[in-house]
Amino acid sequence: MTEVPLHARFLEHLDSSGLLPGVGRALLAVSGGPDSLALLDLVAAVAPGRGLDLVVIHADHGIHPGSASVAQSVVRTARERYGLETVVVALALGADASETEARAARYTAFRRAQAEGEARWLVTAHHADDQVETVLLRLLRGSGPAGLAGIAATGPGGLVRPLLPFRHQELVEHAVSLGLAPFDDPANADARHTRSWLRHAVLPLLRGRLGSDADDAVLSVARHAAADVVAWDAALDVLPGLDLRAADGRIDVARTALGGYDSHLAQRLIRAAAHRAGFMLGPAHAVRVIAFAGRAASGRTLDLGEGVVAEASFDRLIISREVGKWGSGEEKVQVQVLEGDSGARTFGGFALRWLTEPAPDRMERGGWTTWIAPGALAVRLPEPGTRIVPLRGNGHRAVSKLLMEERVPTVDRAAWPVVMRDGEPVWIPGVCRADAAIPEPGSLAVRMDAAAQ
Repeated sequence: MTEVPLHARFLEHLDSSGLLPGVGRALLAVSGGPDSLALLDLVAAVAPGRGLDLVVIHADHGIHPGSASVAQSVVRTARERYGLETVVVALALGADASETEARAARYTAFRRAQAEGEARWLVTAHHADDQVETVLLRLLRGSGPAGLAGIAATGPGGLVRPLLPFRHQELVEHAVSLGLAPFDDPANADARHTRSWLRHAVLPLLRGRLGSDADDAVLSVARHAAADVVAWDAALDVLPGLDLRAADGRIDVARTALGGYDSHLAQRLIRAAAHRAGFMLGPAHAVRVIAFAGRAASGRTLDLGEGVVAEASFDRLIISREVGKWGSGEEKVQVQVLEGDSGARTFGGFALRWLTEPAPDRMERGGWTTWIAPGALAVRLPEPGTRIVPLRGNGHRAVSKLLMEERVPTVDRAAWPVVMRDGEPVWIPGVCRADAAIPEPGSLAVRMDAAAQ
């Protein structure tokens, strides 16, 4: 039987799995190794027919000598063979950098480039052998079912891994058949790294004893665990009273409902909710969270480490990977000036729009739209001690108190926008309009609309 060419199998996989659908820009992570060069060739072949606009990205970690020449080789291959431009990010980590440090720095740079280039997808070359190693590593670390599901084909923010069904050896053979000269990263053979030790010392023993059944069995474990993850995710939407709200890096769930379930069920549900929101919550942390949810007074927080914080907020339990509504690695901007007669601006987790129009006869104290008499406008984070006189109110109120009364979770209060006019706070979107800078009905004023993203 004639073997189906790799290009055809790759296209069939994309079609059957629904990966990289529709028109858009894709950022291809190419290290210069055989897997990523095969990825470059395979995606470049299908890009015209799928409406993909491709850009290559390469991370020069600066860990080993000659890394700059590898970057040059990737740039040359992408340009001369495929007509693609390459973004090279120089990380300068040094020879002592660990795998973990390198990966974190690499993905931070990739995500920044993805945002700047408005790329819909970030595509990496993880393959079936990576999956085997990942599942074994997580087994040795005592991972639960979500961890044993291994590497997912898709991840948050448009992360796509289209090579997971394919083996490393066939990708190597494909790259060599193209006349490419892949870079062999010395770190891949360094037994000081646990993954390298597993690859070169442990897996050969297992394969020597069990043959290809060893890999097949591990991949089967990953498939079974992935099915378990899907089932628990589905349960989140059918269990009564849970009222889960999940977004990237954040979950918000009814505390009362959790407290009504068996503790083991509650722990598994909260871990499934975290997985839906794009982060891992291990079994030990889940035990702590459920105990905390049952006894903590509103406003109390629980630090789970690595940037994950749980908060009891009235009748809700909130777990967020980042404090407030600012993205990972994004510096909190204290003040933004709002210039011009109209415009739009993103401030943390909020979208702000403004334009000039006649003021209405009456304004709401709360709500997400207001009108402000002309003046110098800006938006800033709440400052300690900031106070306003609410619309039609009798005295000054602390902004922090108003946020609390509106049941804004503690983890969000420090990132809530406050709109200023001529240096005076006049509006807390969704919370309170100040009794200041009120325009005369019918006069030209600045209409402001805000929305939590």
